[in-house]
Amino acid sequence: MWVAAVQFNSGPDSEANLARARAFIEEAAGRGAELIALPEHFAYLGAEAGMGELAQPLDGPLVTSFRQLARKLGVFLLLGSFPEAGAGGEPPHNTSVLLGPGGEILAHYRKMHLFDVDLPGGPSYQESRFVQAGEELAVAPLPGTPFTAGLAICYDLRFPELFRALTSQGADLLFLPSAFTLTTGRDHWEVLVRARAIENLAFVVAPAQWGQHAPGRRSYGRSLIVDPWGLVLAQAPDGEGLIYARLDHERLVKLRREFPSLSHRRLK
Repeated sequence: MWVAAVQFNSGPDSEANLARARAFIEEAAGRGAELIALPEHFAYLGAEAGMGELAQPLDGPLVTSFRQLARKLGVFLLLGSFPEAGAGGEPPHNTSVLLGPGGEILAHYRKMHLFDVDLPGGPSYQESRFVQAGEELAVAPLPGTPFTAGLAICYDLRFPELFRALTSQGADLLFLPSAFTLTTGRDHWEVLVRARAIENLAFVVAPAQWGQHAPGRRSYGRSLIVDPWGLVLAQAPDGEGLIYARLDHERLVKLRREFPSLSHRRLK
């Protein structure tokens, strides 16, 4: 299966972000991508307080419009994350949605690990002030393909037990839409993405935000597509754009058969 990951530079203008996202999706589909993945916060990346103002439900106009686009193009589409309205006036979730080529919602995932850190020599982030954490894993087969997808978002990358849980539920294609900070991304991004692929003998598709978004908010970029042996199949340079790779499920099955580490786990 041919996949594309979108490297994006979202800002506070939601309409402009969505228009550029659609353009990238149509370009990738035109070049033969069967699955296209957007990064975290593709719809809005500005002042954190603004997320609540833009929040909408899963059946709102944002998801509905991209469901129509996925159906029109006949592609799998990962909406990296957008602010999903919370119930009863609660804060929004940071939610990722996986769409099928018929426009159906295959899975949705509400980010579980919220980014509350003070970076040495860098900015401070308190995601939990504006977002509520999710509580459930998201795993779903991709109809018509041999792959089963597992969903995660950005800071989840630092919690390997989440990815192990996804793999234990059958995932062999792991999505990691991100807006990794420049400060941490330079040292940790690639090594952690490759580690999650190696540990779980799974493909990882990690579309990322890049560049300056708002004062005090800058993302590292370097979107990645990594194979189950930890080999980088594609990596984005600085700037917006698309990367492509072919995911060979037969290679994944062969690697898991020849190197059966997933069956060697001892949990006690």
